Amino acid sequence: MVRAKKHLGQHFLREDAIADKIAGSLTGTSSSTRILEIGPGMGILTRSLLSRKFEQLKLIELDTESVAYLHQHFPTLKDAVIEGDFLKINLDKIFDGESFSIIGNFPYNISSQILFRVFENRERIPEVVGMFQREVAQRITSGHGTKDYGILSVLLQVYYHATYLFTVEEDAFDPPPKVKSGVLRLTRNQTPSLPVSDSFFKAVVKAAFNQRRKTLRNSLSAFLTKPHPEELAEVLSRRPEQMSPEDFINLAKALNDLKNPE
Repeated sequence: MVRAKKHLGQHFLREDAIADKIAGSLTGTSSSTRILEIGPGMGILTRSLLSRKFEQLKLIELDTESVAYLHQHFPTLKDAVIEGDFLKINLDKIFDGESFSIIGNFPYNISSQILFRVFENRERIPEVVGMFQREVAQRITSGHGTKDYGILSVLLQVYYHATYLFTVEEDAFDPPPKVKSGVLRLTRNQTPSLPVSDSFFKAVVKAAFNQRRKTLRNSLSAFLTKPHPEELAEVLSRRPEQMSPEDFINLAKALNDLKNPE
């Protein structure tokens, strides 16, 4: 057994049926699929993934005690276990630059950071299936006009179809968390790229939602240092939750054009 460590946000899933349901939520089930499991812990989800016989399965785990457990109980995966931090590892080295899907019971304390990294690497990550704190999963999959809609909703929905799959109760874990969990799936859409840089788009979205009770004219004042076209006036009178991902793309382009006129 592995001792759950609070500083790593570890809550070990202990119900095989739920692990099977999570593993079965991956749509890329052809024999050519490459899968990276983040934070396998004691391998309950790993076992379900192995039964599906993906072409390549690799695991990345930061906890040295969990790594030792995985080596002992999954000897066939000895060379597939990466001891490291998903937030820091060079993703090109995992599958030699090839694309791969991500799955995991993600530690709550880094789940948002994992998703920001997915956003930055969406060209190599066609699908994500993950378990999050339920409120985070609901936020990511929320549409505009709702109170849960926020920064991650916009950033991820620009490049992915986001679907909330099911809720997992606290007693399915050891130790049980204080909140319910939610499993979601992200599948890459057809958007190839944005008309502005990712960093600029992210800056606009973050600035908008950091003052979500204000209109965009106020929250984005730092981007409005030059006179702007009249057609922007209506958009700038809105609040961020009223803006769809497509609206944000158009707004970011307009603000970038103000900053860098031809």
